[in-house]
Amino acid sequence: MGNAAGVGRNFLFLQGPHGPFFHQLGKMLCATGAGVTRVGFNAGDRAFWRDRGSYLAFRGPLSQWPTWLEHLIGERKISDIVLYGDTRPVHAHAVELARRLGLCVHVFEEGYLRPYWVSYERGGSNGNSRLMDMDVTEMQGLLSRDAAQLPEAPDHWGDMREHVFYGALYHWFVLFRNRRYRNFRSHRAISLGREFRLHLNRLTLMPLHWALRVRATAHLKRGGYPYNLVLLQLEHDASFQAHSPFTTMGEFLELVIGEFARGAPSHNHLVFKAHPLEDGRAPVQRDIARLAAQHQIRDRVHYIRGGKLARLLAQARSAVTVNSTAAQQALWRGLPLKIFGAAVYAKPEFVSDQGLADFFADPAYPDVEKYRDFRRFLLETSQVSGGFYAARSRRQLLRKVVDMMLRDGDPYDVLQGKTAAARQQLHLLKQVKG
Repeated sequence: MGNAAGVGRNFLFLQGPHGPFFHQLGKMLCATGAGVTRVGFNAGDRAFWRDRGSYLAFRGPLSQWPTWLEHLIGERKISDIVLYGDTRPVHAHAVELARRLGLCVHVFEEGYLRPYWVSYERGGSNGNSRLMDMDVTEMQGLLSRDAAQLPEAPDHWGDMREHVFYGALYHWFVLFRNRRYRNFRSHRAISLGREFRLHLNRLTLMPLHWALRVRATAHLKRGGYPYNLVLLQLEHDASFQAHSPFTTMGEFLELVIGEFARGAPSHNHLVFKAHPLEDGRAPVQRDIARLAAQHQIRDRVHYIRGGKLARLLAQARSAVTVNSTAAQQALWRGLPLKIFGAAVYAKPEFVSDQGLADFFADPAYPDVEKYRDFRRFLLETSQVSGGFYAARSRRQLLRKVVDMMLRDGDPYDVLQGKTAAARQQLHLLKQVKG
């Protein structure tokens, strides 16, 4: 008989990435002997969780959620909570309660080194990650002395079609099959109907957006001028809303374009690279055109919708963002980087502390060698190869992440334990030789 590593543990799943990943993860945890319960908040959650026996619907108002959840945890003897992103209200309440009760919180997110990795941490991610309190010297001390071969920086998003498809399908269920969840309120600011239409339009217009992107990229390449690249994010993204000083993307655009006009050399251009999932809910392209005209630099400002980031970074002079994870591709290439929000890579060795106008005039460069150690630290801890959306990516992720969830420590503790054991072994070897 095999070792059932999950016996005695009960996992509670809350909201996950669109698609079947959480269901498949729960099924695999059951195979280890663990108990699994899924709480759903709408018909989209219900549709992607096939095991009806382990599914519970929460249909009350948000005000009842903390009390309802605490009762469920006691009734089901929950030991672990699994969620995707830690800032939406139902998850923030769950994380707070779990800390008070001493439960383990498993947090999944899009990878810090996306698209070929996802992030798996405990307790929090992004601005709530343990990485925020770790300095680079500490990370270097935990790495082995043998140099590891680092994968090259990815040059495309990954499972884009599947990501958009599952997003559209999820919102279809919420829009048209949600009558049993009358108290459900999305954590997004827009209506469910508009959310569904945006996903559907995005899926339908992909060929047109591709053609526009190819034309804009070709025009940029033919220009032959030095340019500074702005890595845009989704205005409704958790990292932007919860871990940045901006409320709207318009505020960020106004700052960047104004400071570029004030500080950049007159022959420099400014290129805005849209997020691959940009769907038009915020008037980003219109605001860029308006602000560029206002500052009389319309002919020096460009907008590119999605596409492969590596091709743009290869010729860029510098990169600017709020706190996008895509900024790590700029650091991998040794580009000067200016950011404004909280991010796990926001270490003084990597990001510029210059004012933005001064940065555009003469940007300071990152410490590339230290960044490579930081990247290696991520790859040896919280970054798990695979993805949430395409079947091949989910299989790759599931092969590794279940064992990570069953370990006593989080990925950072595990590496620390390995390092301590290796040092102890080296010490004993030295004593024997002595």
